[in-house]
Amino acid sequence: MKALTGADLIARHGIANALANHSRGVDRADFNLLSAAYHPDATVDYGFFAGPAETLATILAEAQKSSLPTLHRTSNIWIKRTGDSATSESYVTAYIEDEKLQRIVLGRYLDRHECRDGEWRLSHRTYIVDGNSNRTSTVQRADPPVSHDNYVPEGGKGAADAGRALLAHHIASTRHLQGATSMSADSAALDAALSRAAIHDLAMAYSRAVDRADPELMRSIFWDDSTVISGIINGNGSEFAEQICAFVTANLEYCFHSVANEWIEVKGDHAVGEHYVIAQMTIGGQDVMTGGRYLDSYERRKGVWKIKSRTFVTDCNSTHPTTLQRDDFYEALKNWGSFGKNDPVYAHWGA
Repeated sequence: MKALTGADLIARHGIANALANHSRGVDRADFNLLSAAYHPDATVDYGFFAGPAETLATILAEAQKSSLPTLHRTSNIWIKRTGDSATSESYVTAYIEDEKLQRIVLGRYLDRHECRDGEWRLSHRTYIVDGNSNRTSTVQRADPPVSHDNYVPEGGKGAADAGRALLAHHIASTRHLQGATSMSADSAALDAALSRAAIHDLAMAYSRAVDRADPELMRSIFWDDSTVISGIINGNGSEFAEQICAFVTANLEYCFHSVANEWIEVKGDHAVGEHYVIAQMTIGGQDVMTGGRYLDSYERRKGVWKIKSRTFVTDCNSTHPTTLQRDDFYEALKNWGSFGKNDPVYAHWGA
């Protein structure tokens, strides 16, 4: 494989945001956001429809308006760029719910992209289905609303989505601080791509911190004046770090936070982001899956990016009696994760 260049990094930043915008547009039933992922003359082949991408955007947005919450998580993104064109392969895990079933559809996006007027968008998409899971619904939603202390916003469609309002607030509250940049367009694009990479690392650190119950790592990714709304613990970053890790070790057998579909918009020393998360855990004899999004604002201070505000928006969940096993089929697997510094990841990075 050839060595990556700054132009490759800038392209990956733009393409990843376009891929994320596609999923965000589908899940929010937002035609404008969905169609913005494509160039005007783009085409698609989804099996049930092949033709102009704008027509598909209309079909999906209209179909989603009356549906229950969905989550389309794009991950495993592999991009190869040649000039102003690129090819990508990505995996998509789609959560789809109706009154009776919770469906997981597994597939891939085979995409072509072009950079026009400095903006990367899709020029063609082929959707491939690989598998699916269909289980009786066990979803639970807050009705009536939960108390202020453990409040967590719920996702919705269009303007009803709490995440939409949160992002609009973050963008509006920092717009007057962003100002004009003295960097050239190329330098600003590279700075934004590098900033996105730093913010991505914050999202990865968050998952490890909660899954390993590591309060020190958790504190390190939040500014001292930050705020966190998670539903379990609401408070500032330092309070959250201590209390969420104590909750994890006291109540969970394990937890596993998988983050994907990262959309990050950088403006100078301020940024906003939306990250999709699936959290799987065993608690009180139950296997619990929670799906939702982290709605974030970030600040760069003295060259360092950290989280200024994080709110978890819940979209879906399921609960079943645990089927966790550590013997029989799994007995030969000796390397199990754990809470604390005995987990293998610390020796791995320490080496």
